[in-house]
Amino acid sequence: MGELKFFLGVQIKQLEDGTFINQQKYIHGMLKKFGMENSKPMPTPMAMNVKLTLEGEGDSFDSTKYRGTIGSLLYLTASRPDIMYNVCLCARFQKNPKMSHVEAVKQIFRYLKGTMQLGLRYPKFTGVDIMCFVDSDNGGSLIDRKSISGVCTFVEL
Repeated sequence: MGELKFFLGVQIKQLEDGTFINQQKYIHGMLKKFGMENSKPMPTPMAMNVKLTLEGEGDSFDSTKYRGTIGSLLYLTASRPDIMYNVCLCARFQKNPKMSHVEAVKQIFRYLKGTMQLGLRYPKFTGVDIMCFVDSDNGGSLIDRKSISGVCTFVEL
């Protein structure tokens, strides 16, 4: 059958020192589907000063279209953990999205346009060191005053 190169929207490249996966073709198709293929690339998935709330700013947006964009982005997080926080933040507003929520999603698309070539590299190795850091913010959510916690894991070869 040969070497696996493409599976469920994930491109797989077998290298001598490991395996590299990304979803460049999927991102390109997603940008085209949502009319963002000619957008200007951005260096970050979301600006630091963006504060999304349930009320949002601007007019209401079609929730079906918004859910479609969020679903596409959630599938993309399989090979792009760098957008996980931003996509999950935007996913909170699927019930009644406003234009400010849509602008945040567009920023993620613009970031993806400039970083399509990124992916995950799984090297061949003999040993591994793992460091984990955990942080929490009790009652810090601007939306519903719920606690937020996060984990950052580093794998060292």
